[in-house]
Amino acid sequence: MFDRMDARIISALRKLEVPIARIAIFVVYFWFGLLKLLGVSPAGPLVEALFKKTVSFMTFPTFYFGLAIFEMVIGLIFVVKGLERLAIALLAVHIFMTALPLVFLPEITWQGFFIPTLEGQYIIKNILIVAAAIVVGAKLVPKNSN
Repeated sequence: MFDRMDARIISALRKLEVPIARIAIFVVYFWFGLLKLLGVSPAGPLVEALFKKTVSFMTFPTFYFGLAIFEMVIGLIFVVKGLERLAIALLAVHIFMTALPLVFLPEITWQGFFIPTLEGQYIIKNILIVAAAIVVGAKLVPKNSN
């Protein structure tokens, strides 16, 4: 009886893994982007500190607005079937950008060797987003196979 129940649970999880991963990525990206767009994101000071160290070709409000829209678009396209490759590519760019404070802003992201601050933990948790994106990508059918 336990084996049958175990098999049913695993079967259900296999059916849900991609939809749940898509929805989770959508919620995080759209919500956090919306918070930036509304000017109420707690990540604002971290983004501004990184901006001051890296970007000099535009104003911060323009950059911040673009970042907010970029995050919301990533979230939206993750739930649209057929756009997974684009979503994963954009997510990779975003994940790279969001990891930069770990290197460029160690005074904000680390309190000691391998001891992240709350901001550092916020960044490191992106490993879970990468894992969810890998689940989505792993289920894609290669373009050259029919």
